Amino acid sequence: MKIVQTNGAPAAIGPYSQGIVVNNLFFSSGQIPLTADGELVDGGIKEQTHQVFKNLTAVLEEAGASLNTVVKATVFIKNMDDFSLVNEVYGEYFNSHKPARSCVEVARLPKDVLVEIEVIALVK
Repeated sequence: MKIVQTNGAPAAIGPYSQGIVVNNLFFSSGQIPLTADGELVDGGIKEQTHQVFKNLTAVLEEAGASLNTVVKATVFIKNMDDFSLVNEVYGEYFNSHKPARSCVEVARLPKDVLVEIEVIALVK
């Protein structure tokens, strides 16, 4: 088991890792729209979703994976009314490669953000 940590994404805000590699699988912790410096990104759901993908890309790269090797994504959103806007941004990152996905509305997310995404990916 290998712990994944990169300065290209925000540090964990609790007792957990940014991700873990076991054999050839990478499991990310949920990424929220904080910058690598830990600041909440300005803007609405689209801007927050773009920042989440920046963070996911950073931890995936550190693990030896990429968005192209993601096999499963779980999306947590604060308001299901934002589903189509999240899908619009999500489709920019997963266009030809479409991993399995779940999307659920939740009552609250850390730091009161609008979106959180976690992934499972194959490590190269």
